[in-house]
Amino acid sequence: MANLKQQRAKFSLSNQATYINCAYMSPLLKAVERQGIVGIQRKRNPMRVSPKDFFTDSEKLRKEFGKLISAEASRIVIIPSVSYGLANVANNIRVKASDNIVVAAEQFPSNYYPWQRLQADTKVQLRIVSPPDTKINRGKIWNERLLEAIDTNTKLVALGHVHWADGTRFNLKAIRARTREVGARLVIDGTQSVGALPFSVKEIQPDALICGGYKWLMGPYSIGLAYYAESFDNGKPVEENWINRLHSENFAGLVNYQPEYQPGALRYEVGEHSNFILVPMLLEALKQINQWKPLAIQQYCKSITQKPLALLREAGFWIEDESSRAYHLFGIRLPEEMNMITVKKQVAKTKFLFPIVVMLFGYRPTFIIRKKKY
Repeated sequence: MANLKQQRAKFSLSNQATYINCAYMSPLLKAVERQGIVGIQRKRNPMRVSPKDFFTDSEKLRKEFGKLISAEASRIVIIPSVSYGLANVANNIRVKASDNIVVAAEQFPSNYYPWQRLQADTKVQLRIVSPPDTKINRGKIWNERLLEAIDTNTKLVALGHVHWADGTRFNLKAIRARTREVGARLVIDGTQSVGALPFSVKEIQPDALICGGYKWLMGPYSIGLAYYAESFDNGKPVEENWINRLHSENFAGLVNYQPEYQPGALRYEVGEHSNFILVPMLLEALKQINQWKPLAIQQYCKSITQKPLALLREAGFWIEDESSRAYHLFGIRLPEEMNMITVKKQVAKTKFLFPIVVMLFGYRPTFIIRKKKY
């Protein structure tokens, strides 16, 4: 695997800015932008859009994502958002008051609200597992707490691969093993990891993996991808659309209403998933990621952050141990004697725009290093 070098030439970012926050939103690659323009122009002349075009690029997209996560294309579906992908999961989980669902504390809302709704509707217990109030072995202890929270009444564990606000890595292999022991499903929100951090469906074997496309998958907004395992094959999708039905490729027979769905997980795809603008854009983005490779991206992120993080630690800031976090996403805690107002004033003096939001258990920068004179 070749070492990844700086890729600025592939983007349209200003030379006056260093943008390193795909956790917020990735910039479009020039090649991805071109695909979007071509897609818009295509609508000028719909006569050139044939019935097979409704299926061709979407199938290519499934296969490309399958390469990234080591999964079969028939298990992958196109979704408009993470909340949509998780709604398909929530719609097919049967729980009662004596059961429980395990989640990590302060997950992104899209991976909390579906389970909150299930709790309200069924009285199922929602176990929210918080990290320890310590700076020593924090990630390790948090993972241990998650494993301890899973018992024979657990029906679902819903987590990210990393925590979206501080990059803490969850031990998915151990958690998967524990859920197997008790017969619980494992659902992963991969939005803040897949694309930048290696992930293998064959290795982890989740019941579902849901990913927004506009962050580390380098795609446009309003499109994402989801993987659903065989455990969801007989489920009920959140919508009933024509293109997910068997033989929908035959436009002449669409009114011969078909009770059967397309094979595999395709029943869960969003209506109008053939999107002739967004699908080619995300496809182009995934081709580039598969060329770069997530492991190389991790190593590159490590190489450009090691020195500044070491300097921050020397200055009294706290960052999770490398063994317990990702290299592409991390949180920074202030020293106890320092307050945010002071930090903002000091950053302003350097003529860097460095907005900071209060989040989770400490502070996390949102747009990191964007040069701008005041």
